[in-house]
Amino acid sequence: MKISVVGTGYVGLVSGVCLAEVGHTVTCVDVDASKVEQINNGVAPIYEKGLDALLEKNVGTRLTASTNLEQAVHDTDLSLIAVGTPFDGQQIDLTYIREVAKDIGRALKTKPGYHVVVVKSTVVPGTTDTVVTPLLESASGKKVGPDFGVGMNPEFLREGDAVVDFMSPDRIVLGACDDRTLAVMQQLYTPFESVDVLSTSPKTAEMIKYTANSLLATMISFSNEIGNLCQRSGNVDVTEVMQGVHLDKRLSPILESGRRVVPAFTTYIEAGCGFGGSCFPKDVKALISYGKALGEPMHLLDSVIKINQMQPGQIIAMLQKQFPSLNGLRIAILGLAFKPETDDMRESPAIPVVRTLVEQGATVSAFDPVARHEAAKLFGDTIHYADTVEETLQSCDAVVLLTRWEIFQDLPRLIQSIKPQPLVIDGRRMLDKTAFERYVGIGM
Repeated sequence: MKISVVGTGYVGLVSGVCLAEVGHTVTCVDVDASKVEQINNGVAPIYEKGLDALLEKNVGTRLTASTNLEQAVHDTDLSLIAVGTPFDGQQIDLTYIREVAKDIGRALKTKPGYHVVVVKSTVVPGTTDTVVTPLLESASGKKVGPDFGVGMNPEFLREGDAVVDFMSPDRIVLGACDDRTLAVMQQLYTPFESVDVLSTSPKTAEMIKYTANSLLATMISFSNEIGNLCQRSGNVDVTEVMQGVHLDKRLSPILESGRRVVPAFTTYIEAGCGFGGSCFPKDVKALISYGKALGEPMHLLDSVIKINQMQPGQIIAMLQKQFPSLNGLRIAILGLAFKPETDDMRESPAIPVVRTLVEQGATVSAFDPVARHEAAKLFGDTIHYADTVEETLQSCDAVVLLTRWEIFQDLPRLIQSIKPQPLVIDGRRMLDKTAFERYVGIGM
């Protein structure tokens, strides 16, 4: 198939590159000419593990980038809308969705033949039917159904593992306005065999996306609330508590052979310093707002957000318990991105932690393998950005680990050479607590 992908952020670029990799011809469209030039030169404007290699492999053959949306629509069979939908504090901002819908509609006005428009962006239930479709019809002068199709195809990509998730999906959800649209959307995913495909309405597809993210966010906040209780109780470690809970065979099934299957999510939802990123905080808040507008308060999800907002404060409280004052304290921060294998700083727990430390007079040296430049946009020159873990640790009083980068597993060896050893605060519970002279972890 010939596909145009509008928007070259985490979702759009990963989707475009991966669809090219499985054999489709893809045009990535963006209004930012510099990003388009980068992509055409085989350089990804974002960091995502495995993306550079696939982009370099497919660019110039099955994948190109362009600022000309009209031409891209005319040259393709299906358009994916993958632009941002930020949350403004009250509701998601559909500015980019509206603009793209109008632009695609104007392109459809002069395009002969049938075309399918699919929303990939995360939008609240009803957006595809009540916002995107009317704008497409108005701008094109055509009618959905006989003239063009409209669908909704939510993404389930974890930043840092987005390429793997796209190439090996656990599910594909296709929300289509009619059977003809559905057939085209199914053709898009023909290369993905033996994958569960759920065909439904666009509105239900939109709700599936929000519900999936809200469930995961709820599980994380639950683990954090239990972790905080363990910490308050004393002599109870949340990692051991959750290990015992997850041995329930309904969570980790035991096969007939006797081998236990431990799902990856049991690690994913461990207690820590809070979730961040472009999805969980925004999507949970958007669903709360959506429910409120319908007169259905979302009490549980309200609590999920409140717990998460307070969680970075646990790191500060741990430091304050160990030191009489943070003023003049030398703090080494390990990890700035909200999760490993990405440079995304959006809603990262590191933001409130670092800002509070700076406000209270601490000297902060930070290291992150890829998020340094994004962090500099937020913190400027208020902190020092180290080039290595070793540099970060120099002359520090305390080490605060905030991101689960694999490179930090070497911390016990590096700490051993420092005398006296600094306090280690493990905000992700990824380290062996017995490997340090002074160790404090979330939930213990």
